[in-house]
Parts: sequence; C-alpha cells; structure tokens
Amino acid sequence: MDSIRLRSLPRLFLALLLVFVSFGYAMAQGAQPAAGEVGSSKNPSEVGVTPGTVAAAAPAAAAGTTTADPAAIAAGDALFKGNCAQCHAVNDVVVGPALAGITKRRPMSWIIPWIKNSSKMVAAGDEYAVKIYNQYQKQQMPSFQLSDAEITSIIAYTTSQEGVGAVPTDLNAKSGDNAIVDGTAAANGEASSSSMNILLIVLVVVLIVLVVTLVIIANIMKDVLRGRKDLDGRDREQMEQRFDYSRIYKSTAVRGIVGTVFVLAVLYETIQGAMGVGLSQGYQPTQPIAFSHKLHAGENQINCAYCHTSVYKGKSANIPSPNICMNCHSQIKTESPEIKKIYRAIERKQPIQWVRIHNIPDLAYFNHSQHTQVAGLECQTCHGPIQNMEVVYQYSALTMGWCINCHRETPLNTKGNGYYDNLVKLHDAKNGAVPFTVSSNGGTECSKCHY
Repeated sequence: MDSIRLRSLPRLFLALLLVFVSFGYAMAQGAQPAAGEVGSSKNPSEVGVTPGTVAAAAPAAAAGTTTADPAAIAAGDALFKGNCAQCHAVNDVVVGPALAGITKRRPMSWIIPWIKNSSKMVAAGDEYAVKIYNQYQKQQMPSFQLSDAEITSIIAYTTSQEGVGAVPTDLNAKSGDNAIVDGTAAANGEASSSSMNILLIVLVVVLIVLVVTLVIIANIMKDVLRGRKDLDGRDREQMEQRFDYSRIYKSTAVRGIVGTVFVLAVLYETIQGAMGVGLSQGYQPTQPIAFSHKLHAGENQINCAYCHTSVYKGKSANIPSPNICMNCHSQIKTESPEIKKIYRAIERKQPIQWVRIHNIPDLAYFNHSQHTQVAGLECQTCHGPIQNMEVVYQYSALTMGWCINCHRETPLNTKGNGYYDNLVKLHDAKNGAVPFTVSSNGGTECSKCHY
C-alpha cells in the first residue's frame, strides 16, 4: 500500500500543476475584454496624432455655439491646433490667456495685427498689448505669417468652442490629469487588470508552496519506508530507483535532433543577417537631450508641424531649432536638467547635436511634402506610433521593396484635381474596378526616385 502511494506522488503533482496552469490561463483570458466592450476602448494617445487634429476636440457643428460658416470653423480648427494650441486654450489659461470671449474684449481690427506682430504693438506702446505682455511674465508671442482670412477663421473656431468641455492642454499636467475622456472605462480596465495580476501572483505562490510541500512529504515518506523491515524486494527497488540522466545525452536520436536544430538555427541566423545588411529598422540611438515624443505629441497633443515646420512644405522634415523649444520652455520646467541643456546650447550659440535616425540613401529621392501635403499621409504611416515613443526609433524598414509595395497598394487621391481626370478615365476603362494607385501613375518606375 505504501509503495502504491509513493508511486502516485508524481502523478498527483502533475495533476495539480495542470489544474493551476489551466485555471490561471482561463482567468487571464477572462480578463481580456471582448472586441467592442468598454474595456477595449483605446486611450486617445494610443490612437495616433493626425496632423491638424486633436482627439479631444469637439466638432464645431455639435457645439452649436456659433452661426459662423462651418468651413471657416473647420479651417480655423486646423490652423489653431497647428499654430496656437501649444500656448493657448479656448477656456483655460495655459502659457498665454484663454481665448474665450476675445472678440468681446478686443475688436478684430486689433486682434489681426496683434497675431501678425505682437512685439510691434508692444513696442508702439499699445495700452492693452503692454498690459497682456506684462501680465504673462513678458513672454513674447511669436509673429505669424497668416492672412486676415486665416486669422478670422481661427477666431471663428475659438468662438464656436467657448464653454465646450475639453481635455486640458496644460503642458505641465500629468497624463493622469487628462483622463477625463472615457475616464470611467479606463479606470475600470486598469483596476481589473491590476486585480488579475495580483490573483495570478497569488496562484503562482500557492503552486510553489505546494511543490515544496510535496517534495518534503516525498522525502519524509522515503525516510519512513527505509526504516521498515517488512518491505519486499519490489517495493525497495521502487523506492531506491534513480533515473540515469546520462542515457539522454548518450542517445543517438537525441544527439541527432540537437545537432539538426543547431545547424538550422545557425543557418537561419546567417540568412537573416545577410538579408539585413544595410537595414536600420529598430535603430534607436541615445540622443543628447532626453526628448519624449510620448509626452509632447501623445499626451499634450502638440501638432507635428509645430516643431517640424517644413514637414508639409519641404523636401525634409527639419529638426526644430532651440528657439522653438523656448516658445514653451522659457516658462515651463525651466529648472529641468534636460531643459538646461537647451539653454546652454543657446548661450554658447551651438546647435544641439541630435543623432539622425531615419536615413535614406542619396541615390533615392524622397520628398516629405509630396507625401504629407499632396498625398495626405499621416506621420505614423512611415514613422509608426511616434506619439507613444519615449525614445524615437526607426519603425519601418524604409527599403525599396517597402516603398514600392506602398505605391502599389495606396490609392491616389485624385478628387478635385483636373490633372488626373483623363488619366483616371483611361485607367478605369482598361482596369475596371481596380483602384487608381500611385503605381498606376508611374509611381514604381525607376526614374521616379532614381534620377
């Protein structure tokens, strides 16, 4: 009877292990919300920063607070977020004053020249301009090369948003302060995830305790059985048997399997290494200043074009100069060790030595404005979830094959452009329902990029 119990211990241990593993896996699966449930809704910072948009902004039409032209409000929305949202909010004070009620405080004949060149008005001694300048720690607002119509559309947008609840845009606010939108779902999801993690940890601890207990019990039973004199030869053989591990590595079959796996692994790594020659996907160098895109583009929703000013109008997306940083950081986190590095660069009149991450060979021509302004592509199309990156890395392969596949699959935006009318007609007549892609317009010809 004792020998039977002894032989059943390994089976009992295996059964308990399977039960706990199965239970833990089932609980972990149960914690995952189904598609479409409240818990599956994404945080706005995870969805992405679309150029010219802010996730928390309410549609002007829904606001119902103005009778202005919806097209002007929409245009003002994009202009506001691209030029003003870094320092201003409609209903809250950020770096500069809240813009709610601005048309009641000053006429448009004053607002337009103020936005175009505020420093000129301060220098001229305009009473209200000097008052604003002194009230906000003499922080000089940059001049903006905007037309009267563009400024009017910005004011139309801010007027439409007066009193509308929005996520705070304070650059000093922590990410937790911005959990107003869908905050209940996020809190419930985090609480559920935390409780499941605690439960799984408890189950693992219990399993370890059970394993240790079973080992102790097995050793005690062996000691007890060794002291008994009524055991027959079969029971004693069962109790004293030891597994010969040397038989494993001496086995011809095992050696053959291990050798085959080793050769395949070496071959695979060799092929992967050869195919990756010249590729920099995943490249993530340490920068001289710890700048976080997650904080700026993600949590604070700063438009990409505010810092990379030529991304919509130039061949390259320029690296921002220190004075752009100072538009905010002359007032915000001025004592931060990382911000002080910017001050030192300005004092020494030296450029910040940023490390370039995305490199395209000189033999290939690439134009940012052609892709961002004309094609309307978002930054994330090539750069990945840039709004979630603490340290930027090369997300895409940026190989010739990667670019060609994109040109073959991406439909060309031809609406409202008469240049393409005849081309689209000829394409549709020949190809039927096949979309008119970049490749259809010669986007995969060698001379498009190599000339």
